[in-house]
Amino acid sequence: MIHPVILCGGAGSRLWPLSRRAYPKQFIPLFGSGSPFQDCLRRFGTDAFAPPLVVSHDALRFLAMEQIADTGIVPEAVLLEPEARNTAPAILSAALYLEIRGRGDALMLAAPSDHLIRDPGVFRAAVAAGVAAAEAGRLVTFGIRPTRAETGYGYLETDPGSAEAVQPVAVRRFVEKPDADTAARMLADGRYLWNAGIFLFRVRTLIAAFETHAPQILAACRRAVERAEPDLDFLRLEAEAFAAAPEDSLDYAIMEKARDVVTVPLECGWSDLGSWNEVWHEMAPDAQGMAVAGAVTQIGCRDSLLRSEEDGPRLVGVNLTDTAVIAMRDAVLVADMSDLQAVKTAVQRLTADGVPEAESLPRIYRPWGWYETLAQGARFQVKQIVVPPGRKLSLQSHMHRAEHWIVV
Repeated sequence: MIHPVILCGGAGSRLWPLSRRAYPKQFIPLFGSGSPFQDCLRRFGTDAFAPPLVVSHDALRFLAMEQIADTGIVPEAVLLEPEARNTAPAILSAALYLEIRGRGDALMLAAPSDHLIRDPGVFRAAVAAGVAAAEAGRLVTFGIRPTRAETGYGYLETDPGSAEAVQPVAVRRFVEKPDADTAARMLADGRYLWNAGIFLFRVRTLIAAFETHAPQILAACRRAVERAEPDLDFLRLEAEAFAAAPEDSLDYAIMEKARDVVTVPLECGWSDLGSWNEVWHEMAPDAQGMAVAGAVTQIGCRDSLLRSEEDGPRLVGVNLTDTAVIAMRDAVLVADMSDLQAVKTAVQRLTADGVPEAESLPRIYRPWGWYETLAQGARFQVKQIVVPPGRKLSLQSHMHRAEHWIVV
């Protein structure tokens, strides 16, 4: 049985202003009724998989638990990182959790929670195709057959003809996100696959790879897991030990250095939803290249993405070309479609300038539900507070303000 490890601690800043650190894209229903995180949980709801092990960030714990509860899925555990240290410490911590509980020989599948997979059956078949290689001690990744010259993804180079295989094939090298000309050449070459960032291996195989290639990360994460403390429905990794782990991705720390790395090529309707350009592709633009969602009116626009909230500001686009406009109640993004990867840089600028909209949304989530500030002045504040059925507010006392409650 395979142990899914679901990573849901990312910030998703390239989808700002919809996705922010306080409410990142994995929790937002971009397509359909479920969020990418919930779709990921359901993807592993077959007999081939054990209950999932979720790795999240402390600040996102209530969002994660609320969405887990909505699916009816009971995870094995929810590990909380005290701070983000990238995917290498996150995945390793999950492996150490399993090892400590006597499952060092078990298979684990590490998957981001913010990806779109339109055909989960094909994906599960690819996972099954990689099991034998993982059981033999190889590190298995999954490569998506490219459909366009994409500059926003990393690539995997395989041997000639291997990319059309349906079983694991050797990875010759990992390729960083290319420029447009290089991406076009790799698409025409036929040996290159998009790196999906999904991994399958034995628990002890991964730990041994860290012993060889990243012993500092291993030592820090082992201490953090061994000293982890339960807290309600969570297991908190020990903060001081975890902070000592060098920040690194699994690709950089292990996969690019290790031998016996293989990939399973597949086509499953995959996207990492890593930019508004990716969202535009997945929205199936019309004959004029237009993708619209929410309260939008457009006249004479071409090759653009216009998105507003259903209950947000009315967005009107007139004769726009190659433009993305994302309107929220508290922030608006206007960007050239050819440079949407730079949204992350814009968010970094906002954060450095202390702009609260860089990371926060008007709606704040708590264990009992959420609240939103409707109006605020020097001597008053009006909040909308929503408490779902079965929840209860925490008891608070305030000595220097009066409160008036209206319960609907």
